[in-house]
Amino acid sequence: MNAKLIAIVGAVVALGTSAKVEAQPLEVCKKPIAEGYQEVGQTRLSVLFWDVYDAYLYTPNGQFNWSERKQTPKALLLRYLRDIEAKDLIETTAEEWEKLGFNTKQQSQWLDQLTAMWPDIKEDDCLLLRETEQGYAAFYQGEKQLGVIESAQFTEQFLAIWLSPESRFEEERDELIGKQ
Repeated sequence: MNAKLIAIVGAVVALGTSAKVEAQPLEVCKKPIAEGYQEVGQTRLSVLFWDVYDAYLYTPNGQFNWSERKQTPKALLLRYLRDIEAKDLIETTAEEWEKLGFNTKQQSQWLDQLTAMWPDIKEDDCLLLRETEQGYAAFYQGEKQLGVIESAQFTEQFLAIWLSPESRFEEERDELIGKQ
């Protein structure tokens, strides 16, 4: 088992589950998605036997092609199936960027912005990234906008974690982008 998978499993085990809080209905989580967007695909990320989140990808025409990603506005919705601290989400983002070979000067600034905007996640919470017309990443939790990272490069690198052909979770990526 590789070291990163062991680290993820360890983090998931350490997080455990806490008392159940009122779940966000999925429809509330979807409200910030632009009107007319259609689901491309969905998947569930499980590490060993722990379910971590369900992911849903939306585009205006319900289709996604990596080679046309810059011309296709997207919304990525993650519905968490476990409690996860924001710092763990941010560390995982940095690790996935490293695995994908991304190394830009702005990454530490972007991670600081995520640290300032992302809350700790409770089971059934949702995080949504909706790509703006400018290609920026607008983050929402339910109907509440958490903030915007005004960088198209950030948006592309962040979404690459799930959508890139080099994504670590190939089977889940294929389900998410509707690849049959």
